Amino acid sequence: MPGINGLLAVFLLLTLTGTPAIADSSPRVTPFVGVDAERLVDENGRPVQLRGVNRAGAEYACVQELGLFDGPVDDEAIAAMVSWEVNSVRLPLNEDCWLGSPALNETLSGAAYRTTVTEYADRLAAAGLVVILDLHWTGRSDAVAREQQPMARRGRSTDFWTSVASEFRDRHWVVFDAFNEPHDISWECWRDGCEGYAGMQDLVDAIRSAGATQPIVLSGLEWGGDLRRWLEYRPNDPAEALVAGVHLYDFKRCVSDSCWDDEIGSVAEEVPVVITEFGDSDCNGDFSADLMSWADLSGVSYVAWAWNPWNCDGGPALISSFDGTATRFGEVIRDRFRARGLPVERPVLIPGGVIPV
Repeated sequence: MPGINGLLAVFLLLTLTGTPAIADSSPRVTPFVGVDAERLVDENGRPVQLRGVNRAGAEYACVQELGLFDGPVDDEAIAAMVSWEVNSVRLPLNEDCWLGSPALNETLSGAAYRTTVTEYADRLAAAGLVVILDLHWTGRSDAVAREQQPMARRGRSTDFWTSVASEFRDRHWVVFDAFNEPHDISWECWRDGCEGYAGMQDLVDAIRSAGATQPIVLSGLEWGGDLRRWLEYRPNDPAEALVAGVHLYDFKRCVSDSCWDDEIGSVAEEVPVVITEFGDSDCNGDFSADLMSWADLSGVSYVAWAWNPWNCDGGPALISSFDGTATRFGEVIRDRFRARGLPVERPVLIPGGVIPV
């Protein structure tokens, strides 16, 4: 964890291996990601750390009739992401657009939506990127998904995951993010469901019943910001591939190294942890720089919000154009990715030194 030992570890790592190399321009191969105890690993069992971006749009564009995505998702747009040396992309999705609904435009939902999302995910993987599929917007029992709900819903959300997992079960570059930001529910409801809500156990069961064995991210309470009882309420998973997900912003409760050590580091000792969203509300990048430094020392993965040209008016924005032009906040994230280079692997700390994995 951060402190004198962590700083010594970084110094020793640089001494033993040299300055982290920038990745070369050789073609990337389709990645693989799995879980081994408390670590994400590649196909050879080597620890990996995800460093990526959120590509928002597919959760809202379809219900707002903006298109299937908000902005380009062609090869040029993917190349702009790759130029930042990211190794993962999180795709927020809409359950009703995926499953289809009579209330939605059929050209923007159902088969059309599924085909577009799947093809985009395949092209991201072909560019060497791990893809995190996130159930972001869910609906109420009497309405389609047009906003974030406190928790996934029984029936519709489990149908969504059965369908998504069936489609992607043979794609081992995929990570499933079961539900974006649980809030205003108890930990018991989070795991077991309540009052029409599905629990995380229901979502895990839906994914595994489809034959998918890939990692499943389960975000904590407080809009994803609280992992304090995550281990206590962890669902059962026959594949033993659960990952704790957490969302961290400068306006949330847990914003210091000491809090990250206590609440997140303790979980990371038992299961992999991915910060699936983070950012600075003022877009200056100071908070995120500190968080990434902590995560790099702690072996925690992180995925920044968001690869959308919002100029920080609608939340932390990494880019001002889909060609990859960075905002001030984005420059901080981009420069960290490029300095770390690829492949991204976690050093193993041992008494008296560091052995690169």
